Amino acid sequence: MSTATASTTVVRPVDRSFRNALRLALFFALIKLALHIGTNLWEAHIGWGYFRDEFYYLACGNHLAWGYVDHGPVVALQARIAETMFGHSLAGIRLLSAVAGALRVLLTGLLVWALGGRRPAQALAMIGILLAPQYLGLDSFLSMNSWESFFWMACLLALILLLRGRSIRACWIVFGISAGIGLLNKPSMTFFLVALLIGLLLTPERRILFSRWSALGVALMILIALPNLLWQVANHWPTLEFLHNGRVGHKNIALAPLPFLVQQVLNLNPVSIFLWGWGLLWLLFHRTAKSWRFLGLTYLLFLAGMMALHAKDYYVIPIYPILFAAGGLAWEQQFRNRPAVCDDRAFAFPVYETLLILTGLLTLPMAIPVLRPAPWIAYAKAIHLYDQSGNTENVSSGLLPQFYADRFGWQEEVDKIQTIVQHLSPEDRAHVGILANNYGEAGALDFLGHDLPPVISGHNTYWIWGPHDVGGQVLIVISGDPPDRFKEFCRQVEDEGRLNHPLSMPYERKHIYLLHDCRRPMSPKDDWIRYKHYF
Repeated sequence: MSTATASTTVVRPVDRSFRNALRLALFFALIKLALHIGTNLWEAHIGWGYFRDEFYYLACGNHLAWGYVDHGPVVALQARIAETMFGHSLAGIRLLSAVAGALRVLLTGLLVWALGGRRPAQALAMIGILLAPQYLGLDSFLSMNSWESFFWMACLLALILLLRGRSIRACWIVFGISAGIGLLNKPSMTFFLVALLIGLLLTPERRILFSRWSALGVALMILIALPNLLWQVANHWPTLEFLHNGRVGHKNIALAPLPFLVQQVLNLNPVSIFLWGWGLLWLLFHRTAKSWRFLGLTYLLFLAGMMALHAKDYYVIPIYPILFAAGGLAWEQQFRNRPAVCDDRAFAFPVYETLLILTGLLTLPMAIPVLRPAPWIAYAKAIHLYDQSGNTENVSSGLLPQFYADRFGWQEEVDKIQTIVQHLSPEDRAHVGILANNYGEAGALDFLGHDLPPVISGHNTYWIWGPHDVGGQVLIVISGDPPDRFKEFCRQVEDEGRLNHPLSMPYERKHIYLLHDCRRPMSPKDDWIRYKHYF
């Protein structure tokens, strides 16, 4: 019954336009890819280091599993592939994130085509996506966030093509695979799918939900995501515990609705509001967009959900390509009588497109560290674009915003720890272990260190990996606590110096202690449960 309905109520896209649409989308995708490869090579040249989370993901890549405390398994596999192929190359480690960004641009162009747009709409939408500050930042380092849009937009593209009369079976299979892998990438996919379901149910397009092929798509999604669910059960739901601890511990900055909305505009380049904002209005109210109302509703529902949950403002970012695509179509329809639009030129709106490009380049250093630290600080002050409001967590970041400060101090930490280990007696070296305070410190030692003793931490998934028989006989500890904190439990406490890189996060300026003969509760092997810290 659903097949018959689809065949009588939908209009197929013009197939002859697909080749031109794909060619233009690939052109912009290659620009995006080249931009990130170039900036990552430049970052390494001017002294910017690895980002904190990259060390953690690389460590997870060396402990492949179906789940982790604070993220899905996809980013760990991404890290494993990148390290295997490129070793310690900064640009190589980040290449797959750059590819994800390029695919987001590609899908934006194809979404425009699927909605019925032509080259003018495509180019405008992709220019807006290409230089949006938040996307530039997310695609510039090893991250699960860079891939979110790909999985979300692949789902939407499949549904749009289904409604346009394409193969129901193929579209639902693509949807199920994309949604399933998206769930393995990041739990936020769940909230997007719920918003999408409600958006469909509120419109006549709900009809596509009631067929055996939709059931197949859902079954595929569940089957792909099931191993992660089983891992969560086997490990006593660590992700839920992590989210609960973050909420009650006020880890993240909770924005009121209006500041949350303002941050959306800033994240995407304020000038682009006339593109994606118009796209939202087009989806919700324009008569030619009647079949696509569910897309606008999905955005509003997801946005409301994230605001209600006090999520980080960038959690909404993966959904915007569909609004940029709709915005490109709205511009094309509004100015359809212009010669450039009538002639199907790629750059039909030169004034606005130039403005998007110039403002994107102006804010580029705020998204990707293409300037050395001192010139960056001067530049940020000159254009009045940096203050502590740029952070997403309730911590002070010092001279640099958190996203940049978390790239400094790691090599200093590794060098000092290696020096301490080298000066140990052979007997102490045979028993020593290193206890790091968080996954950034532990991951840096694992990735940058050479022939170091076992590195352990109670932070997130590092705790699940256990104490590795590290006891209290000899222990190197990175801690912000004073030495008196350890004298009660250890026979000997030596302060081996302090991590104090001026550009690092202030809370990383800690002491390094060398402890001897520690008893419970300082001995990790004897009291590992007390070190558990999901946060």
